[in-house]
Amino acid sequence: MLEGLACLALNIYHEARDQPIEGQVAVAQVVMERVKSNKYPNSICEVVMQGPTYSWSINYPIKHRCQFSWYCDGLSDRPKDMTAYLNSVDVAEKTLHGLKDVVKGSMYYHSVKVKPWWAKYKIRVRQIGDHIFYK
Repeated sequence: MLEGLACLALNIYHEARDQPIEGQVAVAQVVMERVKSNKYPNSICEVVMQGPTYSWSINYPIKHRCQFSWYCDGLSDRPKDMTAYLNSVDVAEKTLHGLKDVVKGSMYYHSVKVKPWWAKYKIRVRQIGDHIFYK
């Protein structure tokens, strides 16, 4: 099983490696806000890997139904760009050691390329790069 740092780094890598550093930090902070919330699992890896699974295996997520799309898109989760991955590890470490909250407690975000149904029920906090963050 992966440790929290590794899960957080993979999430930053897959969700935000093409974003500015502030956007990568923001994605990491959303995960940490969820860990603190009683509405989500209480570990980083459980938050990152959250989603419905098939009845025959709790380790096999239903494709395209996870909280973070990269985790259950059917593609390899192994980083291909090692420079970007090492940067994600650095951002994850710094986030775990406490950074200024750049998204004011946001627990949700999405790409500007989509318009999720739930966004109209949330408070928009800000946009960083091509992600919009909500409370």
